[in-house]
Amino acid sequence: MQNQKPSDEKPCSVTELTERVKGQLEPAFARVLVQGELVGSKKATSGHLYFTLKDEGATLACAAFRFKSSFQIKDGLSVICRGRLAVYAPRGSYQLLVEHIEPLGVGALALAFEQLREKLRGEGLFDDARKRPLPRFPRHIAVITSPEGAVIRDILTILERRVPSLHITVVPTLVQGEGAPQSIVRALALASRMQIGDLIILARGGGSFEDMQAFNSEAVARALLKVRVPVISAVGHETDFSIADFVADLRAPTPSAAAEILSQYYVQEKSRIPDQLKRMERAVSRNLEQRLALVRDLSRRLVHPRDRLRLRAQRLDELSMRLESVFRHLLQQKRSKLDRLQLGLDALSPLRVLERGYTIIRDELGMVRKSVNIPGGTVLEITFADGILPVRVCEHATT
Repeated sequence: MQNQKPSDEKPCSVTELTERVKGQLEPAFARVLVQGELVGSKKATSGHLYFTLKDEGATLACAAFRFKSSFQIKDGLSVICRGRLAVYAPRGSYQLLVEHIEPLGVGALALAFEQLREKLRGEGLFDDARKRPLPRFPRHIAVITSPEGAVIRDILTILERRVPSLHITVVPTLVQGEGAPQSIVRALALASRMQIGDLIILARGGGSFEDMQAFNSEAVARALLKVRVPVISAVGHETDFSIADFVADLRAPTPSAAAEILSQYYVQEKSRIPDQLKRMERAVSRNLEQRLALVRDLSRRLVHPRDRLRLRAQRLDELSMRLESVFRHLLQQKRSKLDRLQLGLDALSPLRVLERGYTIIRDELGMVRKSVNIPGGTVLEITFADGILPVRVCEHATT
């Protein structure tokens, strides 16, 4: 074998190679839909769910953090998972970080949505005859939405630009997650009872079908019926539909569109504003869009602290399950040893000897081992397996 000249290429560490793979893989698969059979599901005490998707040719490890579902997760289900691929560095493997799971075919939430829509339609909640027209020139607008996020900023930006004199009151509410339907019901009741505004916008930004569930609540639908003023439902994107959209007096395709609809007559009255002002407004809007695009591009490059927390959480779950397995094994060993010792002690017990027909004889000094030198009249205790019998010696014992 000939000696080869040493390569000048510097080797990288395992961590460096893994990070390079991570940097190539994760951006390329930041959003994927995967269909397969769910097997090996395990839910950790932290609430995180771990399982495997498989088909005829491959398997894929999956993790869902703080997972909640409207249907029961069990092995053998054919599901569609939405999420993104991520590298789990401690094992040098990749996995799917699942954001949403639904059964193959009609999803559980979609089925519930259709059932509630048919029920409320049958009760007449969607009838056009009961819906009220919007005021042409509203003076006071109540916006029921989350006080944080892009939705309220978009609405305020549009209204301030189109109708600077319009009075706007934000009624804060949860728009997603546990407790959101009750929060929306309370906000609607408050705005109606306190007569906040002569028009209400019920709004939230886009999201998944699961994110919209607060607006698919029967309680929210019935609360909309009790509001004294017209309501515009502006939930999600243009292609999203919610139960609130069907019950409200008007559906807007987006929150921004709702602001434009209610201010359209003001804009028409301002149609005589010089064209130069319109060109300036378009320039500002384009500049804002460019800056938002730049911000979005920069935000995609940033590593979110949530990813680091998820990695730590998954590692902790793995160590916790391993410790639990070792503890059960040690406990089983100790129990087996205790059982063996108990059997040994039981075999040496004097009671076992008595059960075979032997007895124990005692006098006042203790156990009697020989019959000689026992004077007559001595009181003895004879212990049998089933009790003690006192006796008296009639004559002196001899050998």
